[in-house]
Amino acid sequence: MLPDVPPPALRLGLDTDALTSNWHALNRMSGAARAGAAVKADGYGLGAAQVVPVLHAAGCRDFFVAHWSEAPAVLASAGPLSLSVLHGPVTHADAAFARAAGIKPVINSLEQARRWLQAGGGPCDLMVDTGMNRLGVAMTELGDPVLAGLEIDVLISHLVSAEDDTALNERQRLGWVHARTVIPHVRASLANSAGIALGASYHGDLTRPGIALYGGVPRPEMAAVLRQVARPEAAILQVREVPAGETIGYNATFTASAPMRVGTIALGYADGYLRCWSGKGRFLAGGQVLPVLGRISMDLTVIDLTHAPEIGEGDWVAADYALPESSIATGLSQYELLTLLGRRFGR
Repeated sequence: MLPDVPPPALRLGLDTDALTSNWHALNRMSGAARAGAAVKADGYGLGAAQVVPVLHAAGCRDFFVAHWSEAPAVLASAGPLSLSVLHGPVTHADAAFARAAGIKPVINSLEQARRWLQAGGGPCDLMVDTGMNRLGVAMTELGDPVLAGLEIDVLISHLVSAEDDTALNERQRLGWVHARTVIPHVRASLANSAGIALGASYHGDLTRPGIALYGGVPRPEMAAVLRQVARPEAAILQVREVPAGETIGYNATFTASAPMRVGTIALGYADGYLRCWSGKGRFLAGGQVLPVLGRISMDLTVIDLTHAPEIGEGDWVAADYALPESSIATGLSQYELLTLLGRRFGR
């Protein structure tokens, strides 16, 4: 029998105090509405099993995932809670699963509405398309009799450009307000993370923050109240001395101008630390900033330890990974920075 597998040389630091603080901040900003939580994509890459219990303990009760396959991990993590699946009942099997598990499907079309009713119906949410042209019942379909047969908890629409000051926000809000007068429902929800900052007229009864929970800053006015949640960390596998004139990494993109002490860490683009970090990334340890040297490779990255003689093999370093600044540095969205983080991280 094999012994236990050693712990990985990668770990994802999760600041649960920051996650709790972010939910409370967004809940306060939601005014009379209650803040829910989007925990799709395995809790935005941080691990649904890790983030859902923290959010539930903070007071969150409404959770949203995209795929049916994401539901069991959320249901097993905490309770009681309300769980909605955004993609809706695409098949009869989806509808049967939702009824058996007590999950709300988000109905996105008249066909999904019929499928849900054929399965026996029950509480559901309804997505109304007010301008995204992605998922949702069209505004012209709101009078269809099949919708009158639904037991709608949350009437939802989704903002296209809430992070920008655009006339489209108000146009969508007015469409959502109109839908609220036409479709019977218990609660209504329009604002995502950025939409919360647009004000009370966008809040309804329930807001649906996602990226802001996890340290993303979708609008500048939210920066002061949101804290960084995730910090990728890696162990140093090897330390070496590199003479002046030697190159480091693939394609020799970095040349040492003086003798250097460097460390190789167990992190690369297969883990979501993409090549766009080459020559731009920084790691932190012992109060020192440790720049990335040369090109990021699949499983490995080289960092400068010249001014950190106390750091050696087996020690841990943390990526400088604040989402707004990292997005500017790399060109990746704040969403990509989180959801790209791979399965090799210990969570």
